[in-house]
Amino acid sequence: MDPIVLAAGTALVSAMATDAWLQARTATVAMWRRIRPDHADGVGAELDILRTQVLAARDADDEDTEQALAGAWRMHFQQLLADAPGLAAELRLLLDDHLGPVLSETERTRVASVVMKAETHDNSRVYMSGRDQHITGA
Repeated sequence: MDPIVLAAGTALVSAMATDAWLQARTATVAMWRRIRPDHADGVGAELDILRTQVLAARDADDEDTEQALAGAWRMHFQQLLADAPGLAAELRLLLDDHLGPVLSETERTRVASVVMKAETHDNSRVYMSGRDQHITGA
C-alpha cells in the first residue's frame, strides 16, 4: 500500500476526534468533489457516520475498532489512487494542509510516512532507520 495512503487514512480517522473535524471533513469532501463529483455527497455522509463510530471507539478505549475504521479509509484512498495514480499529489496536499495540522503532536508522529530506498553492491552494508538506531558489534 502506498505510504501516503497509509498516512492519509490514519490521519483522517484521527482528525475525526478533534475539535477541527469540520475543517478536515470539508477539505476531504472538497477533494472528492474535484476528483469524483458523483461520489462527494456519499463520502460526506459516510464521514459523518464514521465520526460517530470513531468517537464511540475512543470513549470505549477500543483501538481495534479505530484501526479497522482507518483501514477502511486507507482502502478508499488506495482505490482512488489505483484508478488515477496522478492523484497522489492531491492526497499529499490534503494530508499536509488539512488533516495533519489538526492533529496533536503525538498523532502527527503516528501518521507520518517515511519512505526509504537503498541499493547495495558487492559487500556493502546499509543501515536505515525511521527513528533511533543503535548499532553494536563489528
